[in-house]
Amino acid sequence: MEEKKLTTASGRPYYEFDNSMTVGNRGPILLQDYFLHEDLAHFNRERIPERVVHAKGAGAFGTFTVTHDISGYSKAKIFSEIGKQTKMFARFSLVAGEKGSADTERDPRGFALKFYTEDGNWDLVGNNTPVFFIKDPKKFSHFIHTQKRDPRTNCKNPTSIWDFWSLNPESLHQVIILMSDRGTPFSYRHMNGFGSHTFSMIDKDNHRVWVKFHLKTLQGIKNFTAKEATEMKGIDPDNAQRDLVDAIDLHDFPKWALSIQVMTEEQAITFPFNPFDITKIWNHKDFPLIDVGIMELNEIPENYFRDVEQSAFTPANVVDGIGYSPDKLLQGRILSYPDAHRYRLGVNYEEIPVNKCPYAINNYQRDGTMQVGDNGGSEANYRPNSFDSIIADKSYKEPAMKLDADIADWYDRNEHDDDHFSQPGNLYRKVMNDAQKKELAENIISSMLGIAGDRKTEIINRQLCHFFRMDATLGMAVAKGLGVKIDETFMNYHTK
Repeated sequence: MEEKKLTTASGRPYYEFDNSMTVGNRGPILLQDYFLHEDLAHFNRERIPERVVHAKGAGAFGTFTVTHDISGYSKAKIFSEIGKQTKMFARFSLVAGEKGSADTERDPRGFALKFYTEDGNWDLVGNNTPVFFIKDPKKFSHFIHTQKRDPRTNCKNPTSIWDFWSLNPESLHQVIILMSDRGTPFSYRHMNGFGSHTFSMIDKDNHRVWVKFHLKTLQGIKNFTAKEATEMKGIDPDNAQRDLVDAIDLHDFPKWALSIQVMTEEQAITFPFNPFDITKIWNHKDFPLIDVGIMELNEIPENYFRDVEQSAFTPANVVDGIGYSPDKLLQGRILSYPDAHRYRLGVNYEEIPVNKCPYAINNYQRDGTMQVGDNGGSEANYRPNSFDSIIADKSYKEPAMKLDADIADWYDRNEHDDDHFSQPGNLYRKVMNDAQKKELAENIISSMLGIAGDRKTEIINRQLCHFFRMDATLGMAVAKGLGVKIDETFMNYHTK
């Protein structure tokens, strides 16, 4: 192996690595031992701020290969021809837990993908569930506060969690998924992924359709029961991370099939509920899945911090042929995600190799913390100017988006759209088998038994009302498990 000289961060070769400079053998250390200070100062700063959400995760590089032609829906170059391959990076994560959380915590799983396309990076930033707890971004920070630690006890607080859910019945669909075994996946390889939000696609003739993205695991769905998840916490709290690394190291490359659901603008106008509501799904019978391609993960980063910890995803990163929608929560994430990355990694976070577009980047953003690129060189840092040849290509202009009103106001997110019970009810009755229904009820009961305080009865009864409206069988099972009299439950249900 070729020898390498030990150096300081500035490249100065250094010899006295093991011993600090002192006044005499037993004397005090001198301030001038620069390497000592450099080493300790860097050590003190090894931990960048933890992600507020999605703090613990695993990542891998891979490829996306187009298997079906969807050029009739999108002009995005990533989908330009069958067989086309695009390099990509994926990060899977827990949502609410800290960086040291166990991988088997009951929690949604983040499912974030970065595709390095010729027209820039496309980030598909979703979860392992097709829906979410809330539909308006104003509620996001408050929801996350309930999932984090209590300000007085610094412990997780079931009372806060169920208080919020019971006061926001729009959460019910996601709550049912979370409290089922889908809330404790066996591994990242054995779960599906979803863009969750409604996005748009634009074809070469500038026609727009609305789409939802689905990624189906080709390893098959596999989940832990609550008991198995708890046991695994004690055996290996990093089991999902280890599973992904081991599989790829053994060349058992995990794969997912990407598909889309498509809705026309005309269908969206006459749709029975808001098609941009992330707390609801589109029925697969009405909007069948259309195959697109295969995602394969085949390379574990050589350095976790460099690539996984510093990876930064945002739904703001779309490319020509893929766009946004009026989904309220999506609109909030377009703002908040890049802002979170600028706080955590610095304003030049997209210069970090894992986030950097491998193709040409031309703009007038300069300077700022941790500028590690060429910073625009000697080119002009203003526009218009008489010196550079950067043009704004009109062929990339998006078509106008029709809005359903021209009045700006604060609209009730649930007005004319307050059926929060039909879809979770159908999930319970039509998708779950008897064993899964039993496990769901037991998980809910176990969690709700942690509700405490002088509002305990109020919170429990309010949430039970949601369960009864969703499905009476589940409501009765949970009420029985909590020791609540059925008559009392129905009384509360009918007086709300």
